[in-house]
Amino acid sequence: MSFLNINIRHLRKERGLTQNDLAQKIGIKRSLLGAYEEHRAEPRIATMQKLGYLFQVPLDTLINQDLSGGAAAAIDTTGKTLRVLPIVTDNQNKEKLTLVPVKAEAGYADSYADPEYIETLPSFSLPVQELYPDQTYRLFQIKGESMLPIPSGSYVICTYLQNWHEVKNGMCYVVVTRDRGIVYKRIWNQLDDEGTFLLQSDNPLFEPYTLEATQILEVWQALGFLSFELPEQKAASVSDVQQIGALLSQLHHDVEGLKQKVDVLSQV
Repeated sequence: MSFLNINIRHLRKERGLTQNDLAQKIGIKRSLLGAYEEHRAEPRIATMQKLGYLFQVPLDTLINQDLSGGAAAAIDTTGKTLRVLPIVTDNQNKEKLTLVPVKAEAGYADSYADPEYIETLPSFSLPVQELYPDQTYRLFQIKGESMLPIPSGSYVICTYLQNWHEVKNGMCYVVVTRDRGIVYKRIWNQLDDEGTFLLQSDNPLFEPYTLEATQILEVWQALGFLSFELPEQKAASVSDVQQIGALLSQLHHDVEGLKQKVDVLSQV
């Protein structure tokens, strides 16, 4: 028995999408989506793949398991079920680092598992020894002041985390969410006990908050960041310069006096 029509309708409603919204996201007519949900037609494999990308549900699960009993059934926090992670490679089949700028945040949250979308993002090689060739990296641009002293507009270099249970308390991660977009926070892992993560900013003006695993699409462990905002140095005033000059003059006077005392003692 196929649960495809039940799951499409359930997952669509769970995410607050109308039939028209979902049809636009996967590139079909609303009437055709209605036929899928009413079990009057079966979607093509390409359409099912798009649905799997969008809902982050493996095709086997989408077809053969009834997910209407709860969203948790569709979330694999361990990564045992293969997640779709599109990458970009160069002409030598070496993986390139993909950049997700601030202006692409909304689009990425909608199409993070769509290979065609990922190929539209900027990608490049970053030849530094800290990045290993057998891992997948992504560069996320962050905005806001919640993680000061890392300034808004910085680029955070991340590596993909397949198993969310490996999140380490107090470490920094980029989390792609269903409702909050892309966030960069320190995380405390409460997955085993409550099925949640506690997200905290480095800026104490921002309150920590809890995020359920069902609201998470991807987790990326932060490794470092790039910033083009150099720290400012306070310029010395005239009075500061004069004071420093006076101190140096006094130090020179004291040293000369000490030398004279040493000469007198050496002659005794």
